[in-house]
Amino acid sequence: MPLRSARGISRLLPLLAAMATLGLAAGCGTGSLDAAAADDRPGKIATLPDGRSLNFRCSGRGSPTVILESGFGAGAGGWAKVQPLVARTTHVCAYDRAGYGFSSPGPEPRDGAAIARDLDAGLDAAGIDGPYVLVGHSAGALYARLFAARRPQETKGLVLADPTVERLAPPGRDGLTGIRNRLQRCLNAAEASQQPGSTDVTWGDCQRGGARAAEVARVPQTWRNRLSELDAIFASTSAQAARTRYVLAEVPTYVITASDTAATAPQVGYDKPRSLWELQHMQLASNARFGWQRTVFSSHLVQNDRPDVIADAVIAMVEAARAGKPPEPLAPSETDTPEDPAFGEPGFGEPATGGPAPNGPPVP
Repeated sequence: MPLRSARGISRLLPLLAAMATLGLAAGCGTGSLDAAAADDRPGKIATLPDGRSLNFRCSGRGSPTVILESGFGAGAGGWAKVQPLVARTTHVCAYDRAGYGFSSPGPEPRDGAAIARDLDAGLDAAGIDGPYVLVGHSAGALYARLFAARRPQETKGLVLADPTVERLAPPGRDGLTGIRNRLQRCLNAAEASQQPGSTDVTWGDCQRGGARAAEVARVPQTWRNRLSELDAIFASTSAQAARTRYVLAEVPTYVITASDTAATAPQVGYDKPRSLWELQHMQLASNARFGWQRTVFSSHLVQNDRPDVIADAVIAMVEAARAGKPPEPLAPSETDTPEDPAFGEPGFGEPATGGPAPNGPPVP
């Protein structure tokens, strides 16, 4: 279905809001699997002003520095397949958010603003200088955008991998009850006066991963932090992310959509229907003056299934920043055909002109 402007997409926002939980729910159940590839040794530990620690895993050399922000439930190891590819070209750092991996738990609420503040302070403390290209997967895309809004002049590009899109919904109506219940079970096990043994079925998948993951799972504040983070995603974090739109209008943006996630969403349109999930991502890309969206064949875990796609997009941003020019458009979506009239539309294959359309932020 051809859409000639972001304004056209905005007419569908009441329907799009209902789809905002799709990618998050797809990733939350599997986010902790990153621990299987994670190192059980800390990387570069930064001490925050309040004394807490934030763990960075950096490799490669060059500028700009690429910052990898994982989705909900995943730490630095979630980028194990992408980081080595990017490190061939430039300096790249993944990190553990508060309460993940080797990073200390943080004060609540653990919303996007708190996460972005931690990253901001952690980069300074670790001496990891800008400029930056931010890469965010799933809910991590919200946090990447919020950090970029804190340093828009230093942020040379955003690469968002099957990103969660902001919406407002109270707990119980946000589609995340199953995830919330699992986290509560983990918290109950960690808070028990006599914790179950490491092989006890009470833990379920709370301890999946290496030795460090099992150690962190036994700390009650780990699960309090994650419950707070989850509750904020479609509350304060979404409200914060919605306010970044005009701040980030001049930050080049690539949005990579996973075909499997898009396929679970209803489609709209008479001639060439499009997934509502894709439409949300097109809206997000079109908010930037130089923004493009592309759908690729993948599950929600694009960084695992198609690390080359993510790395290529990141490297394109890096090379454009070095050249001091906008990045090239993304390749056409793998799910499209050459005769699809969506090819070449602003935001989807050619840069938009004149800045973002003046419709409101995509929050009900």
